[in-house]
Amino acid sequence: MHHIRREDIRNIAIIAHVDHGKTTLVDGLLKQSKVFAAHQHVGTLIMDSNDLEREKGITILAKNTAVNYRGVKINIIDTPGHADFSGEVERVMTMADGCLLLVDAVDGPMPQTTFVLRKALSFGLKPIVVINKIDRANARPADVLTMTQDLFLELATHEDQLDFPVLYAVAKQGIAVADPADYVAPAPDAGNSSSRSQIENRGLVPLFEAILNHVPPPLVDLESPLQVLITALGYDNYQGKTAVGRVMRGTLHQGDQVAVLGRDAAITRTRVTGLYTFQGLDRIPVESIAAGDIAALIGLPDLNIGDTVASADQPEALPMIAVEEPTVRMSFGVNTSPYAGRDGQWVTSRHIRERLYREIERDVALRVADTGSADVFQVSGRGELHLAILIETMRREGYEFQVSRPEVITRTVDGVVHEPIEHVVIDTRDEYIGYCTEALSRRLGQMVNMHNDGSGNVRLEFAVPTRGLIGFRSAFLTATRGNGTLSSILLGYEPWYGAMEGDRNGVLVASEDGVAVAFGLSKAQERGNLFIDPSTLVYQGMIVGLNARDKDIAVNVCREKQQTNMRQSTSEIAVKLVPPIKLSLEQALDFIGNDELVEVTPQTIRLRKRVLDNSERVKLARRAGLAQPVEA
Repeated sequence: MHHIRREDIRNIAIIAHVDHGKTTLVDGLLKQSKVFAAHQHVGTLIMDSNDLEREKGITILAKNTAVNYRGVKINIIDTPGHADFSGEVERVMTMADGCLLLVDAVDGPMPQTTFVLRKALSFGLKPIVVINKIDRANARPADVLTMTQDLFLELATHEDQLDFPVLYAVAKQGIAVADPADYVAPAPDAGNSSSRSQIENRGLVPLFEAILNHVPPPLVDLESPLQVLITALGYDNYQGKTAVGRVMRGTLHQGDQVAVLGRDAAITRTRVTGLYTFQGLDRIPVESIAAGDIAALIGLPDLNIGDTVASADQPEALPMIAVEEPTVRMSFGVNTSPYAGRDGQWVTSRHIRERLYREIERDVALRVADTGSADVFQVSGRGELHLAILIETMRREGYEFQVSRPEVITRTVDGVVHEPIEHVVIDTRDEYIGYCTEALSRRLGQMVNMHNDGSGNVRLEFAVPTRGLIGFRSAFLTATRGNGTLSSILLGYEPWYGAMEGDRNGVLVASEDGVAVAFGLSKAQERGNLFIDPSTLVYQGMIVGLNARDKDIAVNVCREKQQTNMRQSTSEIAVKLVPPIKLSLEQALDFIGNDELVEVTPQTIRLRKRVLDNSERVKLARRAGLAQPVEA
């Protein structure tokens, strides 16, 4: 074996907590490396090409790109920052030799910062710390640097990991400096302030130089038999399945015969029909790739993430990609409502099953399992948002189905049930300390830290069971009137905390099939808050509102006003209805109880009871000794 350093390549991953500026920094790297033509308008958040990513303002999928600087190709991996998509971070770490750790100059290290840094250090990546958003009015780069150094002290397993370069940046302006005092803010009345500021601050040149000087070139063996670790899969309408991975050893030419080694140790031999490397947003066809390269391979149909593409003559498997286990699960089933099949293109159990099992080929953190019913499947993921993104993606693809309330996945250790516990960080105003403390204590949360900056801003830290966070995020945003952020990361598993009291009232349930009318809704709104408008199609068992009390009530929202022979001067006055509450998909999943479902179609999101017939629900409640629903 003969190892050499490939000085012409650097492989880096950009990691951070959500909303700390990873994708914006990639924008700057792409633009300042002259990837785009001068007349080409590419906008912002260039790497967030998925519609859902742009709508929600978060990165969901890890993506590859590459730029050239001083004759060196820098392969860049943009990763998600939300904890629910941590599996995306874990699967791409093997492709990198170094990482840019972004930390917000105001927030400092957050829960996901701890997770991604721990993973990066465990893979032996060389970190470069970038303290971003130093232009914010309340930025505190010196304090954030101290907090970041403390985090390294906590997570480092070797003293060499404590030696890391630090840069300060304003990613939105495309600026990086070695000292925050060197940053020149753009003049408020300057015409093209961003460009002028870049000229004065040398743009991102200090960051490019740090990457070349501190990220080690790949140490490769070009002469040994081929090994490529597959870390991502895609699909091309013309070329079929594409596999993205890093060449760990050897070289590969277009047309070579290779062996694919999967999880079951089976060896499949096939031929590579195409090779592509990354350059900006494009894939460039090449004749060969070598150890250290990150590339896309064409012509390998039977392939999964974590498989090894090896030499056909001497196939040797690389270690499989290991990711942490899911913590939340829910059931996906065929839509059984009276209006099933009206909107969706793919509605049968076969279509839903095929789509779910196709998803686990791409998402290594997702788990899908069949159940005792052929029409219901159990899907497990890292969190509510992880599963909600899958549901929304399937809905937009034309699928129609129903899902249950998320529930936590427990473990049994020495005969004792353990549940997942999360570290929750809340940034809000001090006037909401009472609400946050009381609400999370009802959900069995325990406060572990509190910091007040003296200006009315407070950071609260809790240890909370994962089941206690289901349904809390939307309630938190409502209670704080949007003046707060909440983030969490898995701490581990602890013995079951005990029973948790519910904090949701009963619901208003439609008692008849038909079309909701203003008169019926006016009577129903006297009982609580409505979820639907007039002219909405409803069916018996559909949830149409939230009751003001703790019991469910069956209401007839289809009831029309009866005609009489008497005329009154006020009889023609229109019925006044309060605007209904419109729940998003995530809010609907948070809202429903264990005896309720969310019906998902390409056009509509409805809430319903599992048992639609009101009399049947009364019988079941009587047998279980629960509070029985009543008729309005």
